[in-house]
Amino acid sequence: MADTVGTDVGFTAEEEAFRGEVLSFLTGYQGLDGYFHRRESSAEGVRKLYRALGERGWLSLSWPREFGGMGRSPAYEFILWDEMAYARVARPPMGPGLVAKALMAHGTPEQCARFLPDLRLGRTNFCLGYSEPDAGSDLAAVRTRATPLADGPDGPGWYEVDGAKCWTSNAHWADHIWLLCRTGAADSRSRGLSVLIVPLDRPGVTVSPIPTHDGGRLNEVRFEGVRVPAADRVGAENDGWRVVASALAVERHVQFPPKRLRRDLRDLVAWTGRTGLDGDPVVRRRLSGLAVRVAEVEALALALLGEIISGRPSAVPAAHHKLAGTLLTQDIARAAMEFGNSEALIKDSDVEFMWRQAILETIGGGTSEVMRGLVARQAFGLDSRG
Repeated sequence: MADTVGTDVGFTAEEEAFRGEVLSFLTGYQGLDGYFHRRESSAEGVRKLYRALGERGWLSLSWPREFGGMGRSPAYEFILWDEMAYARVARPPMGPGLVAKALMAHGTPEQCARFLPDLRLGRTNFCLGYSEPDAGSDLAAVRTRATPLADGPDGPGWYEVDGAKCWTSNAHWADHIWLLCRTGAADSRSRGLSVLIVPLDRPGVTVSPIPTHDGGRLNEVRFEGVRVPAADRVGAENDGWRVVASALAVERHVQFPPKRLRRDLRDLVAWTGRTGLDGDPVVRRRLSGLAVRVAEVEALALALLGEIISGRPSAVPAAHHKLAGTLLTQDIARAAMEFGNSEALIKDSDVEFMWRQAILETIGGGTSEVMRGLVARQAFGLDSRG
């Protein structure tokens, strides 16, 4: 039932041949389970995977050739990370995706020469320093401050960073943090933000774990008098909002791969077979309805990919796809709970873990409330103040 529809339609012969290469490659990584980081030991396996992808040129599939990339369509990236999600192997890294593409658009030639080669080869890893304890999803309210130093032991041309980021994925094994911080006045909102690249081993940086209810780990990253050269600012001072927005715009097609849902549903169907629930007509009807919704989300993903390939604005279709897809992760997991088998309540069983993990998907990358607000404002012209 779960495999009767899929995103592997509408691609060229060359793109489908690439899918075959990806599937062959993935046979060597079965069992890594780095998509969920369900085991702490998976982090090293994911780093090795990124390096293997880098050696094949698959971390820079759509990079322009002048930056060392393969110059291919975003469809190739979509296929790669869609199959990675179905195999539960890994999520796309922030460095070769969001960070690298922002550097190409806003970085200096020196920054590109310094960071892009290692990003392309999977030798360096980035995490994103966006959310804060008092800002949450409202990034315009960021308070972490980078104060310009007119003079001091390091001379002019430096910032001193103070503040904290929270819920930061992979900060405990990343090399650098892509830091959104305030360089303007306290009330400057999005007009006073800048982006800095900060090594996580710099004096004054502290990374502390934040356990999640699915057994994984997020992090708090604190900055106390951290010195960062102005040469590591990406874009102009106080222009960080534009840098962040443009970086997100080119990565929407890989952040929430729909085949993850197809795999969730396949696993749920297999579980109902093992537990003898598959003969219940109520269960079968529920599974059929979920299969239809998986097909709908896959169609939304293909529509989003088409917008990105054509160069048209994609914020609204991306928000619609993210909202529909991540809510469906919860509904698939909830179905197992509601079917009534006791295994669904046993901690760390596959179906119980699926439920705990699905809750996080509606938060990461923008909460469901933020996605609804974006669609309301940009698609329907609604204003919450009215």
